[in-house]
Order: sequence, then C-alpha cells, then structure tokens
Amino acid sequence: MQTKKLEKDILKIKERNKRVELDKEWETSFTRKIAILILTYIVIVIVFIVIGLPSPFLNAIIPSIAFVLSTLTLNPIKKIWMKFKK
Repeated sequence: MQTKKLEKDILKIKERNKRVELDKEWETSFTRKIAILILTYIVIVIVFIVIGLPSPFLNAIIPSIAFVLSTLTLNPIKKIWMKFKK
C-alpha cells in the first residue's frame, strides 16, 4: 500500500515539474514576446485614439517596442540579482 502511494506522489511531482518547466519556457519564449508587443501596441493605439493624438497607429510603435525591450533587459539583471541573493 505504501509503495502505491509513493508511486502516486512521484507521478504528481513529475507532473508538477513538467508544468513548471513549461511555464519557465513560456516566460522566455519568442511567442510570448510577440504577444506582448502586439497587445501593448493595440492598447496604446486605443489610448491614443481616445485622447485624440494624431497618427495613433504610427505613434504607438515606439512605446510598444520600448516596453518589450524593457522586459527583455530584465533577464540579465535578474541573473545578476540571483547571484547576489545566494
């Protein structure tokens, strides 16, 4: 009986580890970065239209790219931070 429980627990741990690995992979994926870029662009365009700025589709490009770049540069900073936290 104890062996079955241990096997079940090991399977649960393996399933959890797989989910965690996929989540980590998603965080660094190109797909996620493109999705962030597109969604940010759409939101900025909407805001620019609502507040009446000229050329909202063109003017939304720079802040969208800047936001994505800011998320990309955090990974090296995170690695440095993790070294000092150990």
